[in-house]
Amino acid sequence: MAIPPRIRTQVQVMFFDTDCGGVVSNIAYLRFIEIARTLLAEALGLALTEMAENHRYPVVVRTEIDYRRPAKLGDQLVIEGWLDRVERVRFWCGFQITRPADHVLIARCRQMLALIAMPEGKLLRLPEHWESYRTDESAEIQRERGTRISGREPIQ
Repeated sequence: MAIPPRIRTQVQVMFFDTDCGGVVSNIAYLRFIEIARTLLAEALGLALTEMAENHRYPVVVRTEIDYRRPAKLGDQLVIEGWLDRVERVRFWCGFQITRPADHVLIARCRQMLALIAMPEGKLLRLPEHWESYRTDESAEIQRERGTRISGREPIQ
């Protein structure tokens, strides 16, 4: 079994990410995750330009997000993303947003995606080389077996 790729990127919280109290709004977290998911797709061989040329896109089917602590205006955040689970026609990606300045977990997210041919909206099988990433349980369960995250543990 091959080790699935992991990505890591950084963002700074800007005015447009926050509400009038300077706290990041929930929709901004999804934009941060979108950035990480795009980088992860490229690491998996789904480059943006190729997707646009062949009209095959990973489409979000489900999002689960747990907001643990608020991020605020000016915060530097780290977003990590990984391929969590691969099935025949869908896959799960995991994401974690942390604030390195105080080692706080801000949010965790999982998204289920499918590969779709457009404009038909036809569901496609996942690339053959992804078969090497398949397991019976998610990558995060394997990595963190028995570890519970409360939002105050040191980030890795």
